[in-house]
Amino acid sequence: MIVLAFFLFTGATFCQTLNKGNLLGLHVLTITPNPDVTFNQFMDFFMNEWIPKYEESFPGLKLKVLKGNRGENENRFGLLFMFDSEATRDKYWPKMDESTELAQQNFDKFIPTTDKLRKLGTWTSVHTDWVVQ
Repeated sequence: MIVLAFFLFTGATFCQTLNKGNLLGLHVLTITPNPDVTFNQFMDFFMNEWIPKYEESFPGLKLKVLKGNRGENENRFGLLFMFDSEATRDKYWPKMDESTELAQQNFDKFIPTTDKLRKLGTWTSVHTDWVVQ
């Protein structure tokens, strides 16, 4: 896992500068398209519709889709949450699995987009948050 974290930290620097105090949430995804939907159809909507709406709804957060290249999560997909600070993350999620009222209001902004995604399939994740030192 340390090697994966190092890969993500160094790989992410090509996309965005990482600064001390940035917070990265690494989510390893399990994606289950509905029976009449291909994986590519799900991912196309997820990456081109759902993620931009999510980022728009949560200022201070950027998302990047990752694909495991080798190791424990080879050929699996991940989602990297990049917060400008731990305080920004805590503004929305102060504790594990606990959303603030602000976060709920922001989720409400893109219910139609989330409903469309659910028609294509579901995803779950396990994650760890990392603070850049």
